Amino acid sequence: MDLVLIESLGVDTVIGVYDWERTITQRLVLDLALATDIRPAAADDDIALTLDYAAISERIQDFAAEHDFALVETFAERLAETLRQELGIPWLRLAVRKPGAVAAAAAVGVQIERGQRPEAS
Repeated sequence: MDLVLIESLGVDTVIGVYDWERTITQRLVLDLALATDIRPAAADDDIALTLDYAAISERIQDFAAEHDFALVETFAERLAETLRQELGIPWLRLAVRKPGAVAAAAAVGVQIERGQRPEAS
């Protein structure tokens, strides 16, 4: 199975457990690996036959703007569920990082894998 990659996608959202965090937007940085078979798209040179990373990136931006969560964990779970349902993605890996959340670290966050990764054929 092939992977469509989206790396270091920045999104702005309301995220955080502290009261002051609930009044501002903060930047999250996402990395995604999305399972798909790219061979049909490559054979016909047709974007309609693959996962459109520009459209997916836009959907993620919209998701971030429409929702607010206390936990990065909740953001990751809900986004993964939304992408899998809306796009029919059988498996994905999603890393969500929150830069600047801990002064001594460049970023903190979570990485999750959801679904069943299809076997290569």
